[in-house]
Amino acid sequence: MRRLVIDSATEACSVALFDGGMLVAGTHAMLGRGHAEQLVPMIADLPGNGRADTIAVNSGPGSFTGIRVGLAAARALALAWRVPLEGYPCLALVAAMASQDQPGRAVDVVMTGGHGEWFFQPFDPDGAPLAESVSLLPEIAAERSQAGLVAGSQAAALAARRGDGPAVLPLWPDARAFGALGAGSLRPDPLPRYGRAPDARLPAA
Repeated sequence: MRRLVIDSATEACSVALFDGGMLVAGTHAMLGRGHAEQLVPMIADLPGNGRADTIAVNSGPGSFTGIRVGLAAARALALAWRVPLEGYPCLALVAAMASQDQPGRAVDVVMTGGHGEWFFQPFDPDGAPLAESVSLLPEIAAERSQAGLVAGSQAAALAARRGDGPAVLPLWPDARAFGALGAGSLRPDPLPRYGRAPDARLPAA
């Protein structure tokens, strides 16, 4: 069974094609912006234009625009190919990547959020979440962080705020590392998880 993995929820953008759990091909780029323009060509460059029997997509938390771009592409392809669609949490993939690099260690994942906040979530040595992901001010995230390993786009900044010398892994989610993610992290018919309340408010009546 072939699986197309789409990940555009952060500054990074990546796609990968797996066959029976083995990576066939994939690409990863640090874009910052421009996911909408780059994502579909990246998929088209995969073998067979990325055609797969199932699709998995990063559903957040992360960038509002990046999450929507990834979900829109994944849903369109799932509809066109008539294949199932699943979502996976952004921070869980980063934790799985960190565990591959340094197995057997608890890890706190911290990623860039909105308006100066960070997305934060702790994971046990087996990659299971110890709490839900939350959006926190950096100083609050540093107070909550206790693991000896910190990973993510803000790992170095978190370690500096803690000041107690945790191991640091600057990481962004990479679709090519999807195989490290536990099957329990997948959710059918994914909904976007933006990680914080919307900035816009409806006008008062």
